[in-house]
Amino acid sequence: MRARDLSGAARRTLLVVLGLVWLFPTYLIVANAVRPATDYDPSDAVKPPSKLGLFDNIGEAWDRTNVGDTLLSTGLYSIVAPALAVLVGALAGYAIVVLRLRHGFAWFVVIFAGTVVPFQMLLVPLFIGYSKVSLYDNRLGLILVYTAINVPLAALVMRNFFGNMAVSIYEAARMDGASTFRIFWRIYLPLSSAALAAVFILEFTYVWNDLLFGLTLSQTETVRPVWAELSALTTDVYAGTPVPIALAAGLVVSLPTVVLFLVTQRLFTRGLTLAQF
Repeated sequence: MRARDLSGAARRTLLVVLGLVWLFPTYLIVANAVRPATDYDPSDAVKPPSKLGLFDNIGEAWDRTNVGDTLLSTGLYSIVAPALAVLVGALAGYAIVVLRLRHGFAWFVVIFAGTVVPFQMLLVPLFIGYSKVSLYDNRLGLILVYTAINVPLAALVMRNFFGNMAVSIYEAARMDGASTFRIFWRIYLPLSSAALAAVFILEFTYVWNDLLFGLTLSQTETVRPVWAELSALTTDVYAGTPVPIALAAGLVVSLPTVVLFLVTQRLFTRGLTLAQF
């Protein structure tokens, strides 16, 4: 009994230590984001702030950048692109599993192969191609690329989910005279709402936090995602920007994804469990 108690205490201690190690970078961000910009000293970054200057830092960051315009664009990308990707992924999973598309697994491999190539390798071809077809610095261009890179994850999850559903559902609906698309839209899509929501949350978070494609494929404030705009605080354009100002801006911009996860955590967990992801 004592050995079990010691083993349990050791596991709990290890988990606490690992949790503290994982939370330490978050502490550094929060502690220095709320610190007044004039009190920041790299050698004392670990110490808790003696004064609070979060709102002043946020106001300064807002004045130095065009965060307002970029937030609207980022919200558009983060909602429209994941929604389209989830729909296309669900259609792909439906065709492969339910309709038993010929060479279905091969088609799935083709779709999922897009995740094998590092996104950095896509930047130059995308930049050149977008420049030629007038999609560079265009909201439609960013929506297209965000949709395309999120389809493989949606297809993977929905393929797993539809694979766990009884085939008799489709057969019964066909016997009642329902069309293939009607069965998908009226039966399979509503039944998979939890899995769809889980994938949407993951992809919303990815698009909201994207910096790579935003920097490469956009230029103006009305098109650039918010992180691409905030990254200017660390460049020569805004030379001399104190670290607390940049951290405060990043902390505030991160809040929507944190709130979304906290509000939908039960739905998120349930969706991934049903999809066996």
